[in-house]
Amino acid sequence: QVQVDESGGDSVETGGSLRLTCVVSGIEDLYAGFCMAWFRKGPAKKREWIAGFQPNGESYADSAKGRFTNSRDKLTMYLQMNSLQPEETAMYYCAADLGRPIWHGCQDHESAFDYWGQGTQVTVSS
Repeated sequence: QVQVDESGGDSVETGGSLRLTCVVSGIEDLYAGFCMAWFRKGPAKKREWIAGFQPNGESYADSAKGRFTNSRDKLTMYLQMNSLQPEETAMYYCAADLGRPIWHGCQDHESAFDYWGQGTQVTVSS
């Protein structure tokens, strides 16, 4: 069965960096071309899309572009986060849409994704 697992969350000071990892299991590497994305949910905030992929490369929310780098190696996805700010304290989630290949174009809302990890907590102290 397909499972999604995030890791790498930690507590850092303002301006610090973290690298999150998402591993999808239960599916062969041959079928790894589906859409994946990162979301986060902070206290009293709506869940927001952070980064994902499009046919021509990585895609980012405006708040993340220039500081975050999304990458992927088959069934493993990484999110390098630099210059973290306190307002980015949140639970970070990895999501996968197994029914949609990247070359078709990936969506940026949570309803499009069928598989989710349990989240990894990122805390940025002020």
